[in-house]
Amino acid sequence: MQNYKLVIFDWDGTLMDSVDRIVSSMQSAAKTVGLAIPPDNDVKQIIGLSLTTALNTLFTSITAKQIEVMLVQYKYEYLEGDNTPTPLFANATNLLTQLKQHNKLLAVATGKGREGLNRVLKVSDTSAFFNTTRCAGEMPSKPDPQMLHSILDELNIAPHEAIMIGDTSHDLKMAQNAGVDSIGVTFGVHDREVLSRYQPKVVVDSLTELQQLLLG
Repeated sequence: MQNYKLVIFDWDGTLMDSVDRIVSSMQSAAKTVGLAIPPDNDVKQIIGLSLTTALNTLFTSITAKQIEVMLVQYKYEYLEGDNTPTPLFANATNLLTQLKQHNKLLAVATGKGREGLNRVLKVSDTSAFFNTTRCAGEMPSKPDPQMLHSILDELNIAPHEAIMIGDTSHDLKMAQNAGVDSIGVTFGVHDREVLSRYQPKVVVDSLTELQQLLLG
């Protein structure tokens, strides 16, 4: 576990405790647009996907016009309309600091759009930790492996030298598709049983546990 040169993180539900805000923002946006309000668990299942893919998955009969309106409304709700806190998970900053001090390369592969990721990196004061990032909209949605292939190519890292950390099946399936090892975390969306279906090296319950595995 300590030999990986590159550690790639999902963002929502892995480094940032933002799942509840995503759920409430999506529900508020749906209500405003006149769509059926999806249950909490249904929204959680699409976290990690690109927003357009998520909307098509969540609202099976949604029209192109409704998607266009929802993209705007969801962004408003998440950034301005919703005040649900979105702190980093406990030990996230310390983990990133320790990884950098051990000369690990760090990256983010997220379902967020570029504007959204840049915003949370700034708010959380974490942008300096990451050598590169990939977002939905720039690449095909997870679990397509192109995000990871692109990161590996840029940093000149072989698949076996990298590991993907994520809280959803979308993250771990993407890693599988890219030939990259993975670690699942249980404090985001999916539980240990779901994550274990995608052959992660291990599933952990905290970032402290993850730090012990990656750094000893």
